[in-house]
Amino acid sequence: MSTLDYVTLEVADTSAAEAFYAAAFEINDRVRIRAAEAPAAGFRGFTLSLVVSQPAAVRGIIDDASAAGATVVKPAAKSLWGYGGAFQAPDGTIWTVASSSKKDTGSATRRIDEIVLQLGVTDVGASKQFYADQGFTVAKSYGRKYVEFGTGPVGLSLTKRGALAKVAGIPADGSGSHRLVLHGDAGTFTDPDGFAWETPA
Repeated sequence: MSTLDYVTLEVADTSAAEAFYAAAFEINDRVRIRAAEAPAAGFRGFTLSLVVSQPAAVRGIIDDASAAGATVVKPAAKSLWGYGGAFQAPDGTIWTVASSSKKDTGSATRRIDEIVLQLGVTDVGASKQFYADQGFTVAKSYGRKYVEFGTGPVGLSLTKRGALAKVAGIPADGSGSHRLVLHGDAGTFTDPDGFAWETPA
């Protein structure tokens, strides 16, 4: 089974990006940074989601990110599925923070349970088949609206580009580079929406 081992964010200023993430939250080696100058404007077609245990963790991470220079694009609040919010890092990456719990059940902690890469694609059905052909196992599928693949170090899901932007609280318009590289054991390729994969370094 193919998995997503880690992602690399391509940024204009690596020092600034590293300083932001060091101050905002711990991403370990599942999210890495490298320099790139490819032009990018607006929504880049993906979000990175931090899954945490309770609302206090959601608020804590978003508050820390905001204090470190992020822009809150969706304030933390309850929803039908739990509790969450979103922010845009200074490098342009959109991050969502979510918990399936609507109430705090323990002491406040910033521990991140899971990191999930959500790709906003043009055709969910076609992309689902493409990734299945690369060896990814479908764990959940809701028609042509949402697909979640088997677990790996970084989770991977597909949804419509417009729907993903709406959840994140931002306009769906965007152009240029995704400013993102995905790394896993499936090999080197580019998917139908232009997301590039490389073998792990």
